[in-house]
Amino acid sequence: MEQTNQVSQRLQKICEKVEGVESVSSLAGYEIMTEGRGSNAGTCLINLKSWSERSHTVKEIMEELEEKSKGIGAIIEFFEPPAIPGFGASGGFSMRLLNKTTNTDYHDFDKVNKEFMANLGKRKELTGLFTFFAANYPQYELEIDNKMAMQKGVTIGKAMENLNIMIGSTYEQGFIKYNQFFKVYVQSDPQFRRLPSDILNLFVKNEAGEMVPYSAFMKLKKGQGPNEITRFNMYNSAAIQGLPAKGYTTADAIAAIREVAKTTLPNGYDIAFDGLSYDEAMRGNESLYIFLIVLLFVYFVLAAQYESFSIPMAIILSLPVGIFGSFLVLKLMGLENNIYAQVGMIMLVGLLGKNAVLIVEFAVQKRTQGATIFDAAVEGAKVRFRPILMTSFAFIAGLIPLILASGAGAIGNHTIGGSALGGMLFGTIFGVIVVPGLYVIFGTLADGKKLIKNEDLNPLSEDYNYADNNEDK
Repeated sequence: MEQTNQVSQRLQKICEKVEGVESVSSLAGYEIMTEGRGSNAGTCLINLKSWSERSHTVKEIMEELEEKSKGIGAIIEFFEPPAIPGFGASGGFSMRLLNKTTNTDYHDFDKVNKEFMANLGKRKELTGLFTFFAANYPQYELEIDNKMAMQKGVTIGKAMENLNIMIGSTYEQGFIKYNQFFKVYVQSDPQFRRLPSDILNLFVKNEAGEMVPYSAFMKLKKGQGPNEITRFNMYNSAAIQGLPAKGYTTADAIAAIREVAKTTLPNGYDIAFDGLSYDEAMRGNESLYIFLIVLLFVYFVLAAQYESFSIPMAIILSLPVGIFGSFLVLKLMGLENNIYAQVGMIMLVGLLGKNAVLIVEFAVQKRTQGATIFDAAVEGAKVRFRPILMTSFAFIAGLIPLILASGAGAIGNHTIGGSALGGMLFGTIFGVIVVPGLYVIFGTLADGKKLIKNEDLNPLSEDYNYADNNEDK
């Protein structure tokens, strides 16, 4: 513990000298990731200055700290707090390796865990991997000779209870003195419990009221084992933390972990995600389903408007051009396809669909007036060209502040702005060319066909002959 405390204080001094760090708190003997306790574990909580007082991002500060903390005598990993407070203790991903076999040998489990960590380390999508599980902690095992204890008249239960009181202490009562409340704890004096071997020199009272030394029926055996045993869903587990590598998302990291687990873990072992990673792993490709539902809704609305199942396809198939532009700009800006980008893409479905509707609607009207499909498409593109450019580029200009945003939340602003701007720019430039061509294709397929068989397009009020009706009367 003293060595861990020295390393923690050394790391604290290193962190305090880094530009952008406001304060650092160090704690030895406790690690915040899995809320575990151990003499070889420690935690440093680093608070950064506000955005207006520093010029470096969190990732830049973490990279600087990783470089400066090398070689101080410990394995050190830096993590951001979770994106949603309360979902885990850190950002990145968190998971558990589960032992679902009937074997409770922790040394075998430790071997499987190390092999799994080595295989995860080979994947380019993962970085910052570490686990607190280890089965090589020095331990003493108390071996009790039941027969000798019975001969000495000692009850094992009472002997363990007595040992627990003398080594671990117990609260007995409290009293008030000098107007203050004092608690009374019972425990062996420190000089009699300084070393592990001192346990054998302690005494317990047998059934006859005689004092019997523990050495008469107990032995100390050196060994190694886990510092603490953690369970997850009732299985023995090893907690594993990590981060997605640069250029990869947490979804890529989760997919890589699943692939490694499927191909390398022996029978009886499995993985499970916890914290925010659990919700992300459970969601899977829900965003894809949402996009499909959005497109289906838009398609049916347009089918009802144009009374055709073919013409709306000219609008729907023009959207991939904008989606491609959205992904391209995100790639060029080095941003992820996250929830901000997906919100921007859903917005694009409406905005780019509106531009396509302007052209197709006018072309349909021209076709109804007797123009050919090709002439109607060309005329629609000409008439709606200026309104589309005016509204689209006005929207693009409004997104520029998001692209240039700085400070807290800047990455989110960059992502939603870049996604919408790239999609709108590509969709507008190429849409005025693609949409008329698509209308020619699907307008030709729909020409002369009706949504309802034998449908009469003439209004009922125009077919009614009022003059003949009056003569009959």
